[in-house]
Amino acid sequence: MASDDRIKAQLMTARDLGRTLDRMAQQILEPIDPDGPPAPADAHAFVGMQTRGVHLARRLQTRLQEQAGIELPLGLLDVTMYRDDVRLRLEQPQIQTTRIPFDVTDRHLVLVDDVVFTGRTGRAALDALMDMGRPASVQFLTIIDRQHRELPIAPDIVGRTVPTLPDEDVKVRVQEVDEEDGVWMVQAPAARRTDDDAR
Repeated sequence: MASDDRIKAQLMTARDLGRTLDRMAQQILEPIDPDGPPAPADAHAFVGMQTRGVHLARRLQTRLQEQAGIELPLGLLDVTMYRDDVRLRLEQPQIQTTRIPFDVTDRHLVLVDDVVFTGRTGRAALDALMDMGRPASVQFLTIIDRQHRELPIAPDIVGRTVPTLPDEDVKVRVQEVDEEDGVWMVQAPAARRTDDDAR
């Protein structure tokens, strides 16, 4: 991304992102009891939001296996059709895979996304999950919280809070999609979206 002239600042290097995920994995582990009540490991699961949230959730899943020998299942969630602006968009929405290979009812879910901005994508994700069942709890995890909330949706586990101006965006890039890891603040396009960053 170094050749992108829209870059205003690099907020996280690949090493920073790795350390942030290490810390987040520890925060996820705190309430989990591997052996039993009140929250046994088999009552937990990850839900990664398409696209980059899926890859971040996979990395957290791996860290929990390595750090504590705990293997949590992972579901993939696309919220496109739950967004409140889907009928307002001129382009045809691109639907990605939703695959939740477990019953969400009575599970403690960790919902993983890359950037939280207005809160509208988080609300869409909660609506989608509630259509699938009744989780025991939902923890919302994000690498970057841009604030500027329009709905009362707040992440529980945050990598970094980055207040942004109207002409700024934040881009989280992951090796699996973008061939590099890191977080950058960039100049927002002229036709700025008023919702969470594009995935």
